[in-house]
Amino acid sequence: MSRKKKHRPGVRDKPDRRSAEQTAAWLCAPDAYDTLVCRGYTSLSQNPEICAAVDTIARLIGSMTIHLMENTDEGDVRIRDELARKVDIHPNSTMGRSNFIHWIVKTMLLSGDGNAVVWPRTKNGLLQELLPVPAVRVAFQPDGWGYRVLVDGAPHQPDELLHFVINPDENEPWRGTGYRVALKDVAHNLKQAAETEKGFMESKWKPSLIVKVDGFTQEFASVSGRKRLLSEYISTDTAGEPWIVPAQQVDIKEVRPLSLKDLAIDSMVQLDKRTVAAILGIPAFVLGVGEFRRDEWNN
Repeated sequence: MSRKKKHRPGVRDKPDRRSAEQTAAWLCAPDAYDTLVCRGYTSLSQNPEICAAVDTIARLIGSMTIHLMENTDEGDVRIRDELARKVDIHPNSTMGRSNFIHWIVKTMLLSGDGNAVVWPRTKNGLLQELLPVPAVRVAFQPDGWGYRVLVDGAPHQPDELLHFVINPDENEPWRGTGYRVALKDVAHNLKQAAETEKGFMESKWKPSLIVKVDGFTQEFASVSGRKRLLSEYISTDTAGEPWIVPAQQVDIKEVRPLSLKDLAIDSMVQLDKRTVAAILGIPAFVLGVGEFRRDEWNN
């Protein structure tokens, strides 16, 4: 007479080791990895079209001269002193004015989400250097009608730092929002187009010729037999050498595989590039779409 094990409430049965191993093996399988892991996110700084547009804007602004002006009764007059020289020529000891302004513009448009912070280092009340603060070290904290800037967690008043803003937020006008939301879908479409083009170009299912043979012939039914057919009748040592094939068993036809134009990839990419150019306010030909226009570039 066999005994039946009594099930105690609140105690789970020991899991089947074989089932656990099968689950772990499935999670480690390549198919499961492609199913579970989302690999669709791409930052704006990794998108070639957006990087090209941002670098164009930053390069143009970085090449402009910074003038220190003074309001007088006779109009605005340019001031030429050590402060103007510091800001316009060597604001930072490790970079020139062009690279310094390039960093500010690029940080505002990409990693800073519309914000760029610069730390002015002073000595005895005189400006010594302008230090760019990376966006990952900066945070903003609302403070009544104003705000505080947190650099490495330490709070600072806005008048202690230089805070550059683009595309101000509706509820917090002192905070920039950048163009991440507006460019997110476009960047995803451009990445998908690039992946589609890469997969299409690397696909092995694009034969330029199809050779139709008699499948019931034992010689051509196996892989080795088909390779023997190619080596004996089609493979040649000299370009342009004619092929001699048996007419009863072999029929050669030309096949034109699908191109990117057939997939409408080119038209969609051009539309997305025009959208990027419109959002960032640059001519579309900077991204390779349309024709160059001198007046539009100068403007």
